[in-house]
Amino acid sequence: MIDPVSTEQGARYSVGIDLGTTHCVLSYLDLKAAAENPSVEPGLTIMSIPQLSQPGVIEEQKQLPSFIYRPHESELNPSDIALPWNDKPDEIVGNIARSLGSKTPIRLVASAKSWLCHSGVDRHADFLPAGSPEEVAKISPLTATFEYLDHLRAAWEHQFPDFPLDQQEVTITIPASFDPAARELTAEAASALGLDHLTLLEEPQAAVYNWVHASGEAWREQVNIGDIILVVDIGGGTTDLSLVAVTEEEGSLTLNRVAVGDHILLGGDNMDLALAYRVKAKLAEQGKELQPWQIQAITHACRDAKEQLLLDNDVESVPITVPSRGSKLLGNTLRTELTRTEVRETLVEGFFPQVGINDHPRAARRSALTQKGLPYAQDPAVSRHLAAFLSRQVDAASDVLGSAPADEMPFDPLAASFDTPQASNFIKPTAILFNGGVLKAPALANRTLSIINQWLTDAGSEPARLLSDADLDLAVASGASYYGYVRKGQGVRIRGGLASTYYVGIESSMPAIPGMEPPLEALCIAPFGMEEGSETAAGSAEFGLVVGEPVRFRFFGSNTRRHDEAGVQLDHWQDGELEELPELQATLSIDANGSANGRRKGEVVPVRLMSKVTEVGTLKLEAISVNSTDSNGEAERWQIELDVRD
Repeated sequence: MIDPVSTEQGARYSVGIDLGTTHCVLSYLDLKAAAENPSVEPGLTIMSIPQLSQPGVIEEQKQLPSFIYRPHESELNPSDIALPWNDKPDEIVGNIARSLGSKTPIRLVASAKSWLCHSGVDRHADFLPAGSPEEVAKISPLTATFEYLDHLRAAWEHQFPDFPLDQQEVTITIPASFDPAARELTAEAASALGLDHLTLLEEPQAAVYNWVHASGEAWREQVNIGDIILVVDIGGGTTDLSLVAVTEEEGSLTLNRVAVGDHILLGGDNMDLALAYRVKAKLAEQGKELQPWQIQAITHACRDAKEQLLLDNDVESVPITVPSRGSKLLGNTLRTELTRTEVRETLVEGFFPQVGINDHPRAARRSALTQKGLPYAQDPAVSRHLAAFLSRQVDAASDVLGSAPADEMPFDPLAASFDTPQASNFIKPTAILFNGGVLKAPALANRTLSIINQWLTDAGSEPARLLSDADLDLAVASGASYYGYVRKGQGVRIRGGLASTYYVGIESSMPAIPGMEPPLEALCIAPFGMEEGSETAAGSAEFGLVVGEPVRFRFFGSNTRRHDEAGVQLDHWQDGELEELPELQATLSIDANGSANGRRKGEVVPVRLMSKVTEVGTLKLEAISVNSTDSNGEAERWQIELDVRD
C-alpha cells in the first residue's frame, strides 16, 4: 500500500479503531518509541474511553457500546449527560445509551453499522431508531457512525491534547465483506471529522495482525509454507469469514489474503434475540404473554445473561426481569430466569449444529409483504454458512500455492451427497484463528473447531490447529494500530487488495424479441486483489455519456471469480457468482450557458472506464473521454459515483 501524502508522515501515534456493530474500541502504538527501539516489538495500548454509565456518572471502559439514545425532551437534565469535554453533547452514546434503551427500546439507535451497508435504504436519511414513533427524533446510519467516531476523537484528544487525532495515523476496521458503497460511507463519516487520510483495514486481517504481534517471532513457528489460515470472525452483528495463505518470498514467510465470504448479518444480536424468544415461550407456558416492545427490552438482559452463563462455570442461572408499563398491563412486573442448559441448547444447537460439509444455508420462502428492515441471514446456522464458504472457495489458494488437486474441481451442490467423493470437495484449512466476542465462549469456540475438524477428518485431512490469540473483543483494534506500524515498513505485511472482482452490466446487442429483455453481459472493471494506489483501464469498451443527463450503470461484485482481468466481458455466469450492488451513476453537468466544455445538452460523449483503488481502500471509477482533452492536454475525466441512496 502506498502511504498517503499528508501530515500523517510525522504522526506520533498509530491509532486503530474497531468500529463494531455492538462495541467500539480504540488502540494506539507510539511510533516514535518504536522507531527509537527498532529491535524491540512495539507495545500496544487499549485506551480507556470515558463515557456515561448512568445519568451524571462518568466511567472509563475499554469498550464504547455502539448505541445512541434519543431521550424525551423532559427525560434528562443537561447535567445528567455532561461529558468531561462537552457540557451539552448532541448525542447520548455508549453504556448509558444501552442501559436507557433496554428500558425504552423505541428510543435506542442500534446496529448502525449493519444499516450503513444496507443498500436497500438511503444511508443519509434520518430513520433510526428504525420503527420508532414519529415523536422520537431520528438520525441516519451515517450520522450515527459519525457520532461514535466523534466520541472516540473527543476522548482521544481529552487524553492527548497535544496530538489531535487528525494528525495521527488512523486505521479504521471494516468487515472484509463490505461492498464499495459501505466502505465509501465509512470514509465519509471519518472525513466529516477531518480524518481525510485514514486507512480502511479488513477486520479479519486486523485479527491476523494482532496474532502476529502477540506471537512475536514465534508466529513463524506456528505456521508453515502452504498453510491456509481460516479466520472465523463472529461479532455482535455479523459473521465474517476469510482465508489467508502462507507462502514464501526471498526465503521469508509471507501472508496473502486469498478469499472473503459474503456479508452475513448473523451474530451475537441474533443469539440475544433467540434467547429473548426462549424467555417469551417459557412465560407463555405460564399463561403470561409479552408484547413486542417487551421482547425488545429483555433482549438486552438476555445478552448479559448469555455472557455470564457461557463464560462463568459457577453460574447456573440468571434472573430475567420483564419491564412493565403499569399494573393495568400485566398486573405486576414479571420475573423468570435463564439457565445454563437453556442457553446452551438455544445457542450451541441452534446456531452451531453438527452438519456435513455439503449442508449449506437454507433459504426460507419469504412472504409477499415483508417489513422494511435489515436483511438478516435467513438460516441461523453458522456451521452451514461455514460449509458453504469453504465449498465455494475450493480453489481460492491455487494462485499463490499452485494448482488445486485434481479432485478439487468446482463444487456442485446438486451432484453432492454425504457419501459421494464430492463430500471432500472444499478448501482444507490447516490453521484456524478465531475473532469476535461470540467465540470468547468456550462452548461455541469448541463446537466450531470440532465441526471443521470433523469435515477435515471425513475428507482424509489432518485436523486444523487453533492459533492462540488475545482478548477477542480487543484484537481487531489492536491489530489495526499495529498495522500503522507495518505501513512504516516494519513487521509482516498481509497482501490483500480488493476482496472482490467488480463489473458493470452491459445490454448485449440483439434483435428485439417481444416480451424478452436483451441479455445482460458483465464487463470486469476492477479485478480481485487490485492493490491500493493502483489503477487500471476496463478494456476498450466504449460507453456514451449524455451531456446534462444522468447515466446509470448496473454494478456487480463477485468473491469467487478471482481470475477475471479488467476488460474481460462475460456473457454468462453461474447463479450466485455475481451479486448486484448499488448502481453507478455519472453526469456531465452543464453550466449556466447551457454547455459543458463547449458541448450542448443531449450530446453524447464517448468514454472508456478507469478504476482505481485509493490509498484509503475505497474504489473510485472514472469515465475518460475517448476523443477530447482538457486545458492541460490530458484526456478529460469525469467521476462515476456510487449510488448510496435508496
